[in-house]
Amino acid sequence: MSRSRTSEKASRFTESVIREMTRLAQQHGAVNLSQGFPDFPAPADIKAAACDAINADINQYAVTWGAKPLRDAIAADFTRRHGVTVDSDAHVTVCCGSTEAMMSTMMAIVDPGDEVIIFEPFYENYGPDAVLSGATPRFVTLREPAAIDADWSFDPDELAAAFNN
Repeated sequence: MSRSRTSEKASRFTESVIREMTRLAQQHGAVNLSQGFPDFPAPADIKAAACDAINADINQYAVTWGAKPLRDAIAADFTRRHGVTVDSDAHVTVCCGSTEAMMSTMMAIVDPGDEVIIFEPFYENYGPDAVLSGATPRFVTLREPAAIDADWSFDPDELAAAFNN
């Protein structure tokens, strides 16, 4: 009996909408609105710090939860902005980006069989993140505001109905 090279979970996923739209934009010479493209240069001090680190041969992996000086700086910034003291060793984890942060969070707090409520529209990774963490995604549609100065909303009954467990 031959075994698929991908897991059952992975076989349920389709091509990324972002990837599909990027391919179509390239194919038709269109403006790609599906991806975020910075339209500004990185700040000079950030570039200089990166060059300084390279020139100082700082080339080793940090601990998996992030380099201590960076975690300390994040904790200090949070305390300054919000007035809440944060322990950088116990409460700060640095991730490679929001996708890793979201998946790591899901893996840390979601158990197989749990349900995860996802408000629509949503970033395309939210559903797969729930599935990969063993949860079942449940979707609740956000309603577009009727007026320009109003907020998006949801039907509380739809939210209540989305919970099965």
